[in-house]
Amino acid sequence: MPISYLTRIVEFTATHRIRRADWPDERNAREFGRAAQEHGHRYQCRVTVKGSLEARAGGVMQLQTLDRLLAEEITSRLEGQSINAALPEFADGGRLATGEALAVYVWERIAPRLPAGVTLHAVRVQEGPHIYSEYFGEA
Repeated sequence: MPISYLTRIVEFTATHRIRRADWPDERNAREFGRAAQEHGHRYQCRVTVKGSLEARAGGVMQLQTLDRLLAEEITSRLEGQSINAALPEFADGGRLATGEALAVYVWERIAPRLPAGVTLHAVRVQEGPHIYSEYFGEA
């Protein structure tokens, strides 16, 4: 059976800050610039799954299933929220709330919940028209 890729794009508006809890405000400002202060983005998250082209599933997987998963793990958690407050992993002392770390987080949440025979190929988190991060599951 042919192998195919399916990408679904979801968007959400959220705020975040990039700061290390173990550094003083001055060092965070020096290292991360304006990103050390709470600021917002209209994020675009692209999730690409890979699998056999199954006629009875209508493709790689049922689109409604993927949409529900993305809503549960991404948009319902983050729309209108502060990433640092909404996701415990990104609270002070945890992961820095960068696009790269957010792509890894999305991978960790989505990959184990996919149907049998479907794998996660890529997660892309775009913070604006000129910057995005991608993760392909590499450790």
